[in-house]
Amino acid sequence: MPRPEPRTGAGRPRGWAAVRPEELRALLWSFAYFFCLLASYYILRPLRDEMGVAGGVRNLHWLFTATFVAMLVAVPVFGAVVARLPRRRFIPLVYHFFVLNIAVFWVLLALGIDKETTARVFFVWISVFNLFAVSVFWSFMADLFSAEQGKRLFAYIAAGGSAGALAGPALTVLLVKLLGTANMLVLAAILLEAAVLCALRIERTQRDETAKQQAVGGNPFAGFALLARSPYLAGIAFWVVLLSLAGTFLYFEQANVVAAASSDPAERTRIFASIDLAAGILTLVVQLAATGRFMARFGAGPAAALLPAVFLLGFALLAAGPTIALVVGFQALQRTVNFAVSNPARETLFTVVGREEKYKAKYIIDGVVFRGADAASASLFNALRGAGWELSALSLAVLPLAAAWMALSLALGRAQERRS
Repeated sequence: MPRPEPRTGAGRPRGWAAVRPEELRALLWSFAYFFCLLASYYILRPLRDEMGVAGGVRNLHWLFTATFVAMLVAVPVFGAVVARLPRRRFIPLVYHFFVLNIAVFWVLLALGIDKETTARVFFVWISVFNLFAVSVFWSFMADLFSAEQGKRLFAYIAAGGSAGALAGPALTVLLVKLLGTANMLVLAAILLEAAVLCALRIERTQRDETAKQQAVGGNPFAGFALLARSPYLAGIAFWVVLLSLAGTFLYFEQANVVAAASSDPAERTRIFASIDLAAGILTLVVQLAATGRFMARFGAGPAAALLPAVFLLGFALLAAGPTIALVVGFQALQRTVNFAVSNPARETLFTVVGREEKYKAKYIIDGVVFRGADAASASLFNALRGAGWELSALSLAVLPLAAAWMALSLALGRAQERRS
């Protein structure tokens, strides 16, 4: 049962995962839920990256802008659903809606209808899907577990996602040429429905009927006001802005380097899937071996600060000369640290805020703020490239921002400790 009071004797955390007996069922179903969710997404992700290249590298900044506009529309709609429906109903509804979307794309790709437009729409859709699907999951986790439990358990729950992130690209590498791009969507949809089943099983482990049966309530747009009033949430939002800027610059450098290295769509898809596969293996090892202990000992702040430290090092190396090997290695390492350490730390920050902040303000941060920063960063990258900046100069420009990002991470960690 999540959120138990600390106890001695039989309730003391035991074993390599430091799990209390009453937490085990919820932990295992949460692990399975995140596994299915990210296995589904990572089957789709290499298709998104290939479609982004197929739609033209020069058009990527417009796709990021379109994603931001889509998030502006989607967030208040989601807020209205959260305000009116209890958790046990709106979580399955969100995923069923995305499965229906996947079915539509399967038809369009299978029939070859306007491939270029379909590729661009799919790129925007999966960017929205990724943020909503994962944000719904972590809001659910923050609603179930306390801050103390988050430090102990979130790394092991995140390991389920890492295992899924490993299974998804592995299946794509093995099956994409055999089944074809369109039919990979069917497998992704099946895994997403399996995630819904896991979410429902988690609800059965809960004794808090209020959280299960009662809607969050409030105004669909309340997340904006909550964010504006809270320096703590604003700090998390700025953390996400810096993550977006660094990640977008790296993504664009990756797209440019890979496009220059190969003109074969299947080969580019294989490269993107290989990056995901390498990151998945490393992430799973780190989560199971180190993250929980690191967060329990040092807290969320230092754990969150590891990611900007990696970006600081990676962009310093890229400034010396961007190569495909360096870009692939950098991308795999930053994804490893992001998903293995810094992302569980960031999600732990939300365990000390109210339910409305978890389900509304969090989606503003994960959706509108993140994708707005993506769009702005993409436009900035494109403008600087148009002005003649080389990739090495763009890498140098990120370094002071990465240093500020590290300082912000530590400050947020201290604030979280005070709240908890």
